[in-house]
Parts: sequence; structure tokens; C-alpha cells
Amino acid sequence: MSSTSGLRIAFAGMAALAVAMGIGRFAFTPLLPLMQDDAGLSVVSGGYLASANYLGYLVGSLLAPHLRVRDETAVLGSMLIIGIVTLAMGLVDHYPTWLVLRLVAGITNAWIAIYAFSWCLERLAGLGKPVLNSLIFAGVGAGILVVGVICAVLMQVAVRSAQVWILLGVLVLVVTAAVWRTYRSGHGAAHRVAPRAPAGRVPWSRDAVLLVFCFGVSGFGYIIPATFLPAMARAIISDPAIFGWAWPLFGAAAMISTIFAAALLRGFAPRRVWMMCHLVMACGVVIPVFWNGIAAIMVAALCVGGTFMVITMLSIQEARAAAGAHVVQLIAAMTASFALGQILGPIVASVLFDAGFGFASGLLLAGALLTVSAALLWSAPPARITTRG
Repeated sequence: MSSTSGLRIAFAGMAALAVAMGIGRFAFTPLLPLMQDDAGLSVVSGGYLASANYLGYLVGSLLAPHLRVRDETAVLGSMLIIGIVTLAMGLVDHYPTWLVLRLVAGITNAWIAIYAFSWCLERLAGLGKPVLNSLIFAGVGAGILVVGVICAVLMQVAVRSAQVWILLGVLVLVVTAAVWRTYRSGHGAAHRVAPRAPAGRVPWSRDAVLLVFCFGVSGFGYIIPATFLPAMARAIISDPAIFGWAWPLFGAAAMISTIFAAALLRGFAPRRVWMMCHLVMACGVVIPVFWNGIAAIMVAALCVGGTFMVITMLSIQEARAAAGAHVVQLIAAMTASFALGQILGPIVASVLFDAGFGFASGLLLAGALLTVSAALLWSAPPARITTRG
């Protein structure tokens, strides 16, 4: 019975993260080429839409500790909101409204990420099933993969972007209904709303600054291809039967790397693996600059998609080692840095593109920052638990 309950909890978490990331955050990425065609959206306008969503993620992260709701209520309510605003993206043809809708989706995206992890991990630990945690993380890649496949297929039959937004909104509502009973049943340990601990201060040290900086760089580095990869592929080959599969490949790499990361990385120091992930991501980010072709885009999708969620998992381990009892404060600072990197990435890339430098300049900048951060991670001493208040 506990096995069944554990799987239901893990799949409920996986579904919530698939909605939050695959649709709430990244549905815009495979839809950007369609919106360029039928809504006249430019790369710069698309960059600002993406950054509005990432700004929402930052705002949501900052607001989350102050919410006084049960975890499951926050998750289900946020999933409903993402469904509604996704539907609205297809029903409204007004750019300023789109900015607001993507901002709201970003806020609720952050709430799902925070509260779904809290709800699921607590119950899986109570059931003695922490091995199922990787399924929850795999929800990010699964959501990207499913949405990418849907968009790749629909692009081949000339469906308009508004229709795809509506379809994805309906899909969110269906998924929300499917997991509603699991979250409302309170599977596993009983849960009550307890006052959240005071925010406290970040245990700043040289190591903490390093972790915050490097995680922020990973946010800046991965978000440029994560926002513009299909648009870059479309600029090379206009046939959606080919360029449309860049994004599903990104999602598949993210899902598979998350599921197998724990087994494959056993015995390696997390910080060293984090460093290697930055180098692999840097290669994936810059390879389209030096290798012109759809194959380069696909390699980039594998390199970036296969590392960005592994970096997230490793960064949490390193934060625990570096901050001890103050881990929540350090993770909050790292999350804010990551969110800031996500906001700046599309803006910087869009401005450079509009200035006539193309995508290459933004990709090279991201690759350089990832390489510098990898060198810092390599040279840093092993993390030590800090107990200072």
C-alpha cells in the first residue's frame, strides 16, 4: 500500500512540475516561432515576454515564505491559475496583456516549485520512499518534452499559436483535475499549516558568495538557449518537421539526466560534477556559434537540457554542506540569483540581437560566464558547514 501511495505522490509532484515548467514557464519557447509567423512577434518582444515570466518567478519566490496557506492548496491553486492564464494567452491578442499573463504564470510557477517539492518530499520521506524523489525532478523535463512534441506536431499542420495556447490551457486543467484527489487526500503524514520560520539572514561567507554567483550564472547561461533554441533552429531550417524537434530533445535530455543522475554520479564530489556540468553547458551554449547547422542546435539541446536540472540538484547538496542550519536562507539567495540570471539572459540576448550582433554575441557571453564559474568551482575549497548565526 505504501508503495502505491508513494508512486501516487511522486507522480502528483511530477505532474505539478510538468505544468509549472513545461507550460507555466517554457510553453512560450516552442511557441515563439509560431507567434513570430502569425502574431508578428519580434525577437526583442519575445525576449521581454520571456523575461516577464522569469521576473514573475523571482517575485513568486520572494512572496512564497509569506503565504499562509496549506502546501497542497498553494499547488492546486497555482495549477488552476496557470491553466487560466495559458488559456487567456490564446484568447487575447494584446501585447501588454500578454506581459501581465506571463508575469502571473511566473509567480505561480515559483509557488508550485516550492510547495510541490515541500509537500511531496515530506510525504515520501514519511513513507520511506525518498528514492522516488527523482521522479518529481523529472517532471520538469517531462513537461518540456510533452509540450515540445505537441507544438512540433501542430506546427506541421499550420495550427495558429492562439489555438495551441488554448489547447495547453485545457491540458493544464485536465492534469489539475487528475491529481486533485491525491493532493487533497493528504497521503502519508498528516500536514498542518505551521508558522514559517523567520527569514533570518544569509550565512555570508566566501563559499556562500561563490555558490550564489555560480548558480546565478547557470540561470543566465541556460536560459538563452532555453528561450530561443527553436527560433534559432527555425532560422536555419524553416521546415517545422525538422526544427520543431529541438525543444522536445531538450526536454528528453532534462528528464533522462534527472532520473539517472543519482546513480551515475555516485562516488563523485558534487562540486566537481557541478563544475563539469557548467563546462558541458558552456559547450552546448556556444556550439551553434562555431558550427552552423541543425545538428549543432540538436547538440546544444542535449548539452544544455542534460545539465540544467542536474546543476539544480547539485546546488542544493552544496548549499546544505556550506550552510548547515542556515540552508534555507542560502537556498533562497541562490534561487533569487538564479531568477535574476533568467531575467537578464533573454533581455541581454534580445538587445544584442536587435543591435545587429545576432544570437552569437549573447551565446558567447553566456559561454564565457559559465567557463569562469566552472574555474571558480574547481579552485574553491571543499564546502564546510557553517554554524555562525
